[in-house]
Amino acid sequence: MIVDSHQHFWDPARADYPWMTEEVAPLRRRFAPEDLEPLLRRHGVTGTVVVQARHSLDETRTLLELAAATPFVLGVVGWIDLTGDVERQLGEFDGELVGVRHQVHDEPDSDWLLRDDVQRGLGAVGAAGLAYDLLVRTRELPAAVETVRRHPGMRFVLDHAGKAPRANRDAWAAGVSALAEFPNVCCKLSGLFTEADPEETVAQALRWFGTDRCMFGSDWPVCLLASEYGDAIELVGDDADVLARTAIRTYGLRVP
Repeated sequence: MIVDSHQHFWDPARADYPWMTEEVAPLRRRFAPEDLEPLLRRHGVTGTVVVQARHSLDETRTLLELAAATPFVLGVVGWIDLTGDVERQLGEFDGELVGVRHQVHDEPDSDWLLRDDVQRGLGAVGAAGLAYDLLVRTRELPAAVETVRRHPGMRFVLDHAGKAPRANRDAWAAGVSALAEFPNVCCKLSGLFTEADPEETVAQALRWFGTDRCMFGSDWPVCLLASEYGDAIELVGDDADVLARTAIRTYGLRVP
């Protein structure tokens, strides 16, 4: 069994994605379930987790609607305003919301996660039984480590193995290995080919977290900038935890 723990759907004609600059121009088109489904069949992928790509409650609602209509989507990692009334926002959603994410690495403040209002919001996410995806780079890793320390009963998922940089890899390694010391943190082996040294990143992540806390994610369609869909599956290997079980446990997925 293979579960893709990290993929996206979007339509830039219907909503604004500020990060879609000229550098990623090939991504500025509609990517929908019918585009992904043939790739899943080809590579034997049972199901996926679709992940937010903009700070929008409307997008979260849309992803939940798509999940309800798409058998292969097993769960949604959506966006909510962590600085607002988290309980009220979560109460508006119906469907397979399994986690929450915010694009922390786009915030001007490297310590954004440690703001009092964000910390309260994270506590409410954890109380609701949802996982929180950490989308951070090296700059934000110290705040991520402190956040995890403050919430020992909450499940955290480090997206894209913390986005290994081409320079200053030592600081990245120190931050990610520090996160791995906490048993409530898992690591997504995702977004590998759009960052530096994918093979070494996988090897290090597996050493730090172990197979039982690593999960495969394609980061489709972003992965198409640098690789084919199946390349990441080959790179992460054939361990059953990495390919499916970690994602199922961490997100509480119900697999057909």
